[in-house]
Amino acid sequence: MFGIRMVRMLLPALLLASAVTASAQVKVAIINLQKAVLDTAEIQKAQKELEAKFKPRQDKAEALQRELQTIQGQLQTMAGKLTPQAEQELNVQGQRKQRELQRLTEDLQGDVDRERQDILGRSAVRMNDVVKKLSETKALDVVVDVTNAVYFKPALEITAEATAEYNKAYPVK
Repeated sequence: MFGIRMVRMLLPALLLASAVTASAQVKVAIINLQKAVLDTAEIQKAQKELEAKFKPRQDKAEALQRELQTIQGQLQTMAGKLTPQAEQELNVQGQRKQRELQRLTEDLQGDVDRERQDILGRSAVRMNDVVKKLSETKALDVVVDVTNAVYFKPALEITAEATAEYNKAYPVK
């Protein structure tokens, strides 16, 4: 009996509390997380460093490509004028260059991808921390990535703010 009275007394209070909670506005923001990360000074610097680091290997691949094109050109322009032995030598040389170019290109691409993923992974974790802090500062309840939003008002976007906060939190050395 005591339980029923308690429920009757508490029920209106609980309903009132839930109505107040339901009417509270939820603060939402939108972020283009990929753009926010890629626009950071850290990523811009890392991209330049990657390009510089791998440029010699890229140049070597381009040189091999030119050599291969030269051999192919010789085979086409000299068709019928070369001895079978000379033609065979050019074909073997071209095949060797092709294999070397393919190996170099695959190794280069693998190394670049690995380093880029390491850098982006580390930066994405840091950006998530920055977004959490920014959300707390702005009293945001939800931050949604732009890829999951069908429509949003541009005023809700915090991408540039997140990038600026990231650059403050993790300055480029």
